[in-house]
Amino acid sequence: MRSKRALRYGLLGLSAALIGVGLLRQEHLEVLGKAVRICLECVGIG
Repeated sequence: MRSKRALRYGLLGLSAALIGVGLLRQEHLEVLGKAVRICLECVGIG
């Protein structure tokens, strides 16, 4: 039971660290730009 809890907290910490790295590298802006382009293509504007 204790090892499951440690694994959960470890994965939570790793996830938070990787999200932080992505934010520092401003990758969220790239993802948003791609999402906008895909949406505009679906509507027929882009």
